[in-house]
Amino acid sequence: MGRTFAALIGRATRGTDLRPWPRLHADVEGWLRAAGGLRDGAYGLAGYWGEPGRVNLALIDIPTETAEAPTGGLCLVSLDCPAGRFPSVGAVFPPAIRLERTICDLHGMRADGNPDPRPWLDHGCWRAREGMPGAAPAGRATDYPFLPVEGESLHRIPVGPVHAGIIEPGHFRFTCSGETVVRLEERLGYVHKGIEGLMAGASLERAAHLAGRVSGDSTVAYALAFAQAVEAATQTVVPERAVWLRALMAELERIANHLGDIGAICNDAAFSIMLAHCGVLRERVLRAAALCFGHRLMMDKVIPGGVAADLTTDGRAVIEGLLAEVRARLPELAGLYDKTTSLQDRTVGTGHLRPDLARRFGCGGVIGRASGRAVDARRLPGYPPYDQLPFDIPVAEAGDVDARVRVRFAEVVKSLSLITHALARMPAGPVLATISPSDGDQPAEGLALVEGFRGDILLWVRLRPDRTVDRCHARDPSWFQWPLLEAVIEGNIVADFPLCNKSFNCSYSGHDL
Repeated sequence: MGRTFAALIGRATRGTDLRPWPRLHADVEGWLRAAGGLRDGAYGLAGYWGEPGRVNLALIDIPTETAEAPTGGLCLVSLDCPAGRFPSVGAVFPPAIRLERTICDLHGMRADGNPDPRPWLDHGCWRAREGMPGAAPAGRATDYPFLPVEGESLHRIPVGPVHAGIIEPGHFRFTCSGETVVRLEERLGYVHKGIEGLMAGASLERAAHLAGRVSGDSTVAYALAFAQAVEAATQTVVPERAVWLRALMAELERIANHLGDIGAICNDAAFSIMLAHCGVLRERVLRAAALCFGHRLMMDKVIPGGVAADLTTDGRAVIEGLLAEVRARLPELAGLYDKTTSLQDRTVGTGHLRPDLARRFGCGGVIGRASGRAVDARRLPGYPPYDQLPFDIPVAEAGDVDARVRVRFAEVVKSLSLITHALARMPAGPVLATISPSDGDQPAEGLALVEGFRGDILLWVRLRPDRTVDRCHARDPSWFQWPLLEAVIEGNIVADFPLCNKSFNCSYSGHDL
C-alpha cells in the first residue's frame, strides 16, 4: 500500500480482487476523503469511471508538494452506489469534472454537487440521463449550452466539428476580442464508439482487438495496457523474449508518432520542408515495422500472454539499419529547427502551459514534461523491461510550443537508445504463453499503467471465470490534456490555435471512448 494512501485505510475495507495494486472499498466518508486528498495534492488522479452500481477512482502516488519519495504506486477506491447517486469529486477537484460527466452519460448515475451537470459525450441521443434535471428527451439532439462570456466587443468563432483535411471531429468555440482569444471551449464526443459496451462479454481475443483500436496511433500502447491488465488479473507469466519485443514495438511507435508531430507542428508554422523530411523518416519507421512484424502500425501484434509476431534475423538487420538512418538525419533536422528564425518566432512563447496547471491536471507525456513534470510510467511505477534499461526523462521548463518540440526531439533520441539496448539484451525463447485458467468461480481484475507516446494510459479489466471480459475501462492521456489546451490558447491569437493544438496532438478517438 502506497504511503500516501494510508490515510484512507481507516475509513475503507481492503479488497483482494484486484492485481497488482490494492482496491479500497470506501463508504461515503472515505470517498469524500479521497476527493479531498486530490484537492490537497496528496496524490494524483489516474482514472475515474463508473460501472453499474459503482464508481471507481484510481489514485497515483506521484511527485507533489506533500510527497517527497513517490513510489508511482496506484490504488483503486471504489464506492457502491445502489441508488445511482454518489458525491461529486469534481465539486472539490475540477480536473475530475469531465470524467464525472461521462460517468453520468454512460451509466445514468448522478454526481451530487457536480458544478457542471451538462452532458459530455452524450449529444442528446442516449437514454442514460433520462430523468435527470435538465436532461433532453432521449433520441433528440439538442443545442449545447456553452458557458457565457461577458465583456465589450467580444465575438465568437465556431470551428468544427468538421475540419479541413483528414482529421477527427471536434468542436471549438472561440470567444475573442479582436484576434486575441479570451476563452476557448471544446465540445467532444463525436467519435464515441461504445468501447466499454463492446468489451462487455467479449472473448480475450476480441477484447484485445478492440483495445488496439481505442486510438489507432497508440495501438501498441493500448494493446500492451490491456495485455498487462489481463496478465495481472490471471497471474500469467509472459516469456522474457516477448517482454523485450513489446518494448521494441512500443519505442518504434513512439518514434513514428513523434517524428510525425514534429513535422506537423512546423508545417502549421508554414515551414513545410520540415514536414517533408520528418514524413520521410516516419515512413521509414512504418515500413520497417511492416517488414519486421507484418503491419505498419503493429496492430494486433501485442496480445495477452506475449506477442503474435517474432523478430527474425533479417528483421533485426532492418531495425539496425533504421536506427542508423534516423540517428544520422535527426541532428540535421534539429539544427534546421534551431536555425530557422521565422519558425522560432512562431513557437517560442506560444501556448504556454503553467507547471502548476500541468501538475494539478496530472498531465503527462510530452505536454507535461515540457512544463517541468518529470513523470513517465516506464520509470514510475515502471514495468519490465524498462526497469532493466538505462534512460532518463527529458524535461523542459518553458511549457510553450517550442519546449514541446524539443522534448519530442529528445524522446526520439532516447527511444533510439532503448531499442539499441533491447536488441542487445533480447534473449532467445518463446514469445507467447497461455493465459492462466481460472482457479475458482470468482471474477479476476487487473489494472495497468503504460506509457504511450502521448502519456500514461490506464486500463482496468474484470474477467469472468470463463476468461471472457465482464467490464473494461481504458483512460487515454488526452482526458487530462484536452482541458489544458483551452487554458494555453487564452491570450494568444486565433491564428496560433492550429500550432498549439498540434503541439498537444490530443486524441479524439481515445478520449471519446
